[in-house]
Amino acid sequence: MLENTEITNTNELEFAVFCIESIAARLEKNAEEIYSMLTEKSDILFGYIIPEYEILHTQSKDYFVNDIISLMQERGIEI
Repeated sequence: MLENTEITNTNELEFAVFCIESIAARLEKNAEEIYSMLTEKSDILFGYIIPEYEILHTQSKDYFVNDIISLMQERGIEI
């Protein structure tokens, strides 16, 4: 497992927000609920999305949304 990472620049911050909003839209939930799932119920935001920013931000929106939702399910997050 990757160590927790901090957001270090605006590109990472904007991508994190875009991920949260995109997942929320796909799951028809509000962004605050998705943020909680990615930070409080798991370490996906700081343990996966931010550390893998360089790779994830080059993928299509459908790809990274599906990837993150699959990871949420693997980690037992009730969606």
